[in-house]
Amino acid sequence: MKSGFVSIVGRPNVGKSTLLNTILKKHVAITSDKSGTTRNIIQGVYNDENSQIVFVDTPGIHKPKNKLGTVLNKKAYAMTDNVDVVLFLVDIKEGFGRGDNFILEKLKQEKQNVILVLTKIDKIKDKEILLKEIDKLKDLYDFKEIIPISSVRKINVSELINTLKKYLTDDMKYFEDTYLTNQPTSMIITELVREKILRETNDEVPHSVTCYLEEYYESEKLIELGVLIIVDRDNLKKIIIGKNGDMLKKIGTSARVDLEEYFNKKVFLSLYVKTIKNWRDREKYLQELGLKDDLEFE
Repeated sequence: MKSGFVSIVGRPNVGKSTLLNTILKKHVAITSDKSGTTRNIIQGVYNDENSQIVFVDTPGIHKPKNKLGTVLNKKAYAMTDNVDVVLFLVDIKEGFGRGDNFILEKLKQEKQNVILVLTKIDKIKDKEILLKEIDKLKDLYDFKEIIPISSVRKINVSELINTLKKYLTDDMKYFEDTYLTNQPTSMIITELVREKILRETNDEVPHSVTCYLEEYYESEKLIELGVLIIVDRDNLKKIIIGKNGDMLKKIGTSARVDLEEYFNKKVFLSLYVKTIKNWRDREKYLQELGLKDDLEFE
């Protein structure tokens, strides 16, 4: 039995959460084409007959433009310490850019085992382009391995897992075989709803929109959920609700499908939208409801 810890880092929207979901065969990390979707450190545990790999999916690292960005970067950098391997994901379709170089310079300071993972190779039709890109990138740093993958098409994902096993340093299990993620159920529910908001509204709603679980009731065959959606502008509330509530219904229907797949039972989902324009009012309102904010600002 071999075990160890693997951190997944990269720019926003390079496929970190998609890779984690593919490896775990479960939707534990939300995905979206919008940058900055992941805001929390998500831990997922992969098990097979002879290994256990604890994956840490981090928020996308970028040059922060505000306090939220600074907090997310701080979280991501902290999770590259004391791991066996860092998976550095680069979107092969977009190419290696300034944002990737920004992360690479940080990784050089850590002196960790770094595997370069080139994502979304299914978008590249000409293999010669892929080979030329690999040849160019191999000289940027002493990467332990360079592995091209497609999480959506499941190309080379098994090969990536087998490669990681070579770098595992422990000989004990940290979690039971049934353990999948450190994300509480409430977080998985609200993040799935937030994922659908970001997907359905495209670029109209910023990723700072936040969801909270207000109601949860579970019986043998049914789960009843009430999720509160908080935005900081009235126009965002109108966008999420949509004409005659059509957008909110679309978001709810899409989220319910994924929630029923996750819980393997029927889900009744109610969504509520509220505008709160500043953080102090938000904190006061959440306290009144007995809810806690999911982002910690220091």
